[in-house]
Amino acid sequence: MTTLQYQTGFGNEFATEALPGTLPEGRNSPQRVAHGLYAEQISGTAFTAPRHQNRRTWFYRIRPGSLHTPFVQVDNKHFHNNFDERPTTPNQLRWSARPIPTEPTDFIEGLFTMAGFGGASGGSGIGIHRYAANRSMTRFFYNADAEMLIVPESGRLRLATECGLLDIEPQEIAVVPRGIRFRVELLDGAARGYVCENFGALLRLPDLGPIGSNGLANPRDFKTPVAWFEDVDGDFELLTKFQGNLWSARIDHSPLNVVGWHGNFAPYKYDLRQFNTIGSISYDHPDPSIFLVLTSPTDTPGVGNLDFVIFPPRWLVQQNTFRPPWFHRNVASEFMGLITGVYDAKADGFVPGGASLHNCMSGHGPDQATFDKASNADLSKPDVITGTMAFMFESRGVIKPTAQALDAPDLQHDYWKCWQGLANNFRKP
Repeated sequence: MTTLQYQTGFGNEFATEALPGTLPEGRNSPQRVAHGLYAEQISGTAFTAPRHQNRRTWFYRIRPGSLHTPFVQVDNKHFHNNFDERPTTPNQLRWSARPIPTEPTDFIEGLFTMAGFGGASGGSGIGIHRYAANRSMTRFFYNADAEMLIVPESGRLRLATECGLLDIEPQEIAVVPRGIRFRVELLDGAARGYVCENFGALLRLPDLGPIGSNGLANPRDFKTPVAWFEDVDGDFELLTKFQGNLWSARIDHSPLNVVGWHGNFAPYKYDLRQFNTIGSISYDHPDPSIFLVLTSPTDTPGVGNLDFVIFPPRWLVQQNTFRPPWFHRNVASEFMGLITGVYDAKADGFVPGGASLHNCMSGHGPDQATFDKASNADLSKPDVITGTMAFMFESRGVIKPTAQALDAPDLQHDYWKCWQGLANNFRKP
């Protein structure tokens, strides 16, 4: 992989230029921009949002973003926000991994909507998708509905964006803000993974509270691209997602023509292996919120529109404790995926590239084999969990599976049976 340069920090005010002298001094929009460029601002929050929450970036570009033909609606295929096609089932659901397509399929064509709720018009909710692709994009895309959290499971991706280049591999993630134009190049010929659209408040680092000033995801480990641009003319397609539908326009140049920019509204990436895992060193299993990487808050303090949680390698040392995740029913809804290895609460069936959905108050937890093993484990020794990375998209909203997800051939119709062997061990004293 070509080594790229990055700027570090989360939500920082960055300033970067691919040509010296591009960024103006003392003004955002001077009468004449250096090198004959155009000044253009992209706003990710309301103009009057509090200063510490305000997100915007100034672009200095070869041609402005308004220069393209009118958009016309095109077929969404499998990428949409149709979450009310079927009554939402309370049953536990699990899917196997999606196969890599045999026909040429780029990142957008390979998106398959699994579940979600809400939408862009209401400013809340999420859309959950899986992707499987075997061709780099030659067109460009931006999402007017949501910021996109991309979680690769196999195959490296290069995100060529208006702000610069981001390379990500499995066990890294990237967030592309709403409205930022980009294309996805496959660095290994094929790729598969997960995407979460966030229609709500922008993702941010959670507060640490009694944990203190350090721990979980450290701000300095987040990386943002430096300025890079294409000055290329041609006949290109510009695709956008707007109000749940896909729209296409023609554009006679690459929109990745930003020569310099400054601001705090830009794509970023994070290596999940850098996460500082917190855990119990006495007894009991802490709530999974200790594994929170990013959160999209709601108007209710502590309640997330989207919480992105991971289950990384870690040591379990609790005494007189059932160490794997316990049986539970939550007011929150959970969509899980597996990037690599084995998840410690399931013996089999939950595979890399697969997914599970446990909605509000749906009972779930370890299967019989995991329960039996953990109940008889030697707790004088630590349980060292290595070679794994699972994650969860969690939300206060009910995550509604789409009709195509419920009809998918990779839906495991016998998932419910993994708990049926749990015996009645009650003995009346």
